[in-house]
Amino acid sequence: MRRKSAEPKIKLIISRLKKRYQKEMQTLLDHTNAWELLVATMLSAQTPDAQVNKVTPALFKSYPNVKSFVGLKPKQLYPYLKSLNFYKTKSRNVIKTAEYIHENFNNKVPSTLEELVQLSGVGRKTANVVLANAFDRHEGIAIDTHCITVARRLFLYKTDDAAKIEQKVMEITPKSEWGNINHLFIALGRDACTARAKHCEGCVLSDICPSSTVK
Repeated sequence: MRRKSAEPKIKLIISRLKKRYQKEMQTLLDHTNAWELLVATMLSAQTPDAQVNKVTPALFKSYPNVKSFVGLKPKQLYPYLKSLNFYKTKSRNVIKTAEYIHENFNNKVPSTLEELVQLSGVGRKTANVVLANAFDRHEGIAIDTHCITVARRLFLYKTDDAAKIEQKVMEITPKSEWGNINHLFIALGRDACTARAKHCEGCVLSDICPSSTVK
C-alpha cells in the first residue's frame, strides 16, 4: 500500500479507535517517574502488565531510585521478580542499566532514543514507551506483539519484524499521533483483534479492514 493511499485510512482508523478506547490511551504500567517506568517496561517483556504492577511496589519500596540499585547482585532482586518470565536476565539488566545511568547520566534517565537503546535490555520498543510516556517525546512508535498483529491485518503487511512495521506505520501516521497509536493498537489487540483469533463482529474497523470476516 502506497503512502498517499494509506494516510486517509490511518486517520480514520485513529479517529474510530480513539472513540472506542479513549480511556486506554496511556501506559497501563504503574509508575511515578521515568526510572520506575523504564524498569517496569523492561520487566514487562513477555509478561502481562498486570503481573508487573504486582511486583513493582515492593521493589521500588526497597530500592526507590537509580542509585539504590547500584552495586546490587542480581540474586538480591530475585525475591521481588521471581514471578516474572526471565526474571534472572531482567534482574541483571536492571542493575546494569542503573549502573550505566549512574555513571553516565548522573542518575537521570536519558531522554533520547539513541541514549536509551544503549542501556542493557532496552530496545526500540522500551525506549519509545519511556520517551512517549515519561518525556512526551516521539522519535518512533513502540511496536509490541499486539501492534504487529493489528498492523499486519489492517495493512496486509507480510512481515513480523517489529522494526520494519514501525517504519511502515511511521510513514503513514501523523507524528502528532505516534504516541497514541501504540496504545490504540494494543487496546484493539487485547479486545477484538487478538493474535489467536479475530472477533471482527465487535471491531469498530470491521468495514474498512481487509482482513475482516464481516461481510
